[in-house]
Amino acid sequence: MKMVKRALAAGPALLLGASPAMAAWSDLNLRVGVTELSREIYGLHMLILWVCVAIAAAVFGVMIYSIATFRKSKGAVPATFEHNTKAEIVWTVIPVIILVAMAVPAARTLVKIEDTRGSELTVKVTGYQWKWQYEYVDHGVSFFSTLARTSDEARQLDSGIEPRSVENYLLEVDQPLVVPQGRKVRVLITANDVIHAWWVPDFGMKKDAIPGYINELWFNAEKPGTYRGQCAELCGRDHGFMPVVVEVLPQAEFDTWLEQQKATRQAAGAPPVRTAGARTVETAATLRVANAE
Repeated sequence: MKMVKRALAAGPALLLGASPAMAAWSDLNLRVGVTELSREIYGLHMLILWVCVAIAAAVFGVMIYSIATFRKSKGAVPATFEHNTKAEIVWTVIPVIILVAMAVPAARTLVKIEDTRGSELTVKVTGYQWKWQYEYVDHGVSFFSTLARTSDEARQLDSGIEPRSVENYLLEVDQPLVVPQGRKVRVLITANDVIHAWWVPDFGMKKDAIPGYINELWFNAEKPGTYRGQCAELCGRDHGFMPVVVEVLPQAEFDTWLEQQKATRQAAGAPPVRTAGARTVETAATLRVANAE
């Protein structure tokens, strides 16, 4: 009893004073995100959640009412019938109607997730142990993205560096993926060694990177900013040290950045990246035919 009283007394204090705890509680839900798809997925999630809550409230409400009202101590007498056809029809038809009503928006969202038509930029993402390679198809720009040096140093055993003193610890890279704001970006995802998963929570998208196979997703980031994610598939010893960072820039700034990348590559005398659309399509077709066989 004392423990219950202490818990009840501590409850308001936790709710009012523990902002980190409240922040952690809010992280239990999906993020609304910054893309059209993430908002639609969030809306679908909340719709299904409240449907489930309503069903649970109705079912448990009837159960509790029946148990409390028709108990033996109140003189309730059990029914003598074995089944009721009308009741069986009702409790079969109603769930079917509910499931169909839930399936329609879910199917619409799933179809939209897989529709990469009308993309304005294509980026090929290749997972390695333990880094990402980004190739801008049709633009001849390619680079690797690895864990930032500050985080890499802090994670070393006996480094003497307090991880909490490092900004965006384990969620910062040396070179992020840069994309334009308000443009549909198609992402081709594969891997060079083991299975990885490219995941950015604010985009509402996650896809496995599988060696010998090309997955794809798309997003349209509506707000400029820096968005962070991680590899979401256990891929070996340093799985926790290959973050995903995407920087969304206004179109004019993105164009400037892209030209700078091309100029830097030319100045360095690097050979052109053979990632033109024809090569990518050819590679994807070859891989899919091989998988089909």
